[in-house]
This record gives sequence, structure tokens and C-alpha cells, in this order.
Amino acid sequence: MSELDREKWDRKYCTADPYGTEPSQLLVDQQHWLPTTGRALDLAGGSGRHALWLAHRGLDVTLTDISSEGLRIAQQRAEASRLKIDCVDIDLEEAPFPAGPWDVVMSCLYLYRPLFPSIRDQLATGGVLVVIQPTRKNLERHTRPPEKFLPEENELRQLAHGLKILHYEEAWSVEGRHDAVMVAQRESGR
Repeated sequence: MSELDREKWDRKYCTADPYGTEPSQLLVDQQHWLPTTGRALDLAGGSGRHALWLAHRGLDVTLTDISSEGLRIAQQRAEASRLKIDCVDIDLEEAPFPAGPWDVVMSCLYLYRPLFPSIRDQLATGGVLVVIQPTRKNLERHTRPPEKFLPEENELRQLAHGLKILHYEEAWSVEGRHDAVMVAQRESGR
């Protein structure tokens, strides 16, 4: 990402939180796949709606984002809720991937395809990857996100090569987008 992207996201979080405080219902619906202990990594998690939900479930959470404003809000929310999260201001497209092993890696509304091998390598044995991402079909009703951030049908399955797919669905979601929801697990011996 560029410095312009960082500035854009900081402006968004300074004016209004674009995603609110509640976790995505699509994530909540997958909670039966997720552990309640261990280490979790929320990729590009902004103001922390998912990181806080994961921390509330008992996980030790690291929240990453390029926006220092989003991370500032997340830290304030964590303190107000008496939860602990580690906030890391990082450009995931430039910096090394945060070192694992991670029991959960969460990616919601963020797609950078070159990260998938690092995600797979940094998942703990039995660790779970959760991805919620609008697909190209989303463009039938919405102009955003831009096409380059929208996977083709079943593309997320291909990106998760080497992981066991526990759940995969593509549909118009309760959130009004055409989303792909994938839960994948690193098995032993991989």
C-alpha cells in the first residue's frame, strides 16, 4: 500500500468508523470453528470490531492495520471493555508477515493474494484461517470494492492451497454484499 492509502484510511477513521463496532454476522456464524484460547491475528482489522470479539472469546489478539487512527480507536475500545489486544501499525503488503504460530488468522474485507503462503506457513497445526471477502459477483449491485480486490468464483479455495477447507460459501449475505466465506485449517504434517 502507499502512503496515500494510509492517509485515506486515517481520514475515514477520523470522520466516522466505516464499519461500526459490531462483528460481522458472517464471522459470528462461523464461531463454532474457532478456538477460545490461543493466539489470533486480525489482518487489516481497522478499529478492531473483530479483534475485540475474538479477545472477548478468550483469544490473545494481535490487530494489524495501516491506519494509526483505526488502531487508536481499537485500543480505546479495548481499554473501555477491559480487554487486551496488541495493535500493530503495519503495511502488510510491504513488511514481513507477523510471526506465528497463530491459532486463528482473520481477514475480513481485505484481500492481498501474495499473503496466503505466509498465512499458511504461520498458522499453528490445527490453526484456522477465516476469510470474508466480497466476490466479483458483488459488482452486479455495488461499485465497491474495486475489482482487483474481488476474487473470482472459488478463487479463495485455490489461494488456501495446502489447507483443509472446513467451510466455504459464496452468496448474497445479510450484509448486502456477495461474499465468499471460507474457514480453512492447517492440518498436521503440512
